[in-house]
Amino acid sequence: MQERSTQFFVDLESKVWDALVNGDATADRNLLSDDFLGVDPTGFATRADHVAQIAEGPSIASYAIADAKLIAVSADTVMLSYRADYRRPNNRAGERMFISSLWVQRDGRWWNTFSQDSPAQTA
Repeated sequence: MQERSTQFFVDLESKVWDALVNGDATADRNLLSDDFLGVDPTGFATRADHVAQIAEGPSIASYAIADAKLIAVSADTVMLSYRADYRRPNNRAGERMFISSLWVQRDGRWWNTFSQDSPAQTA
């Protein structure tokens, strides 16, 4: 694997968020691997489940990624962990989650294969 910066993976992760902001199911599907597994507060999600959340349009109005950390798991696998501050459409209140995404290089490109979303506790 070529050395990749934290920003490289933040940029990839941002493309997933941008797909949610734009309601772009094709872009979302093209970033997630066939065997994608999401773990969120409501349970497990497949790639089809993740893409379905924007079937009716955007699921996110705005977002910001902060405090990104990168762990090289292997030569072709990294774990990106970060804080996401975001707002859903038609909701004035913002939300915050801590997220870890596993990115794997297969056939020369990077795929999001796993994501764990943990809601931040309010003070």
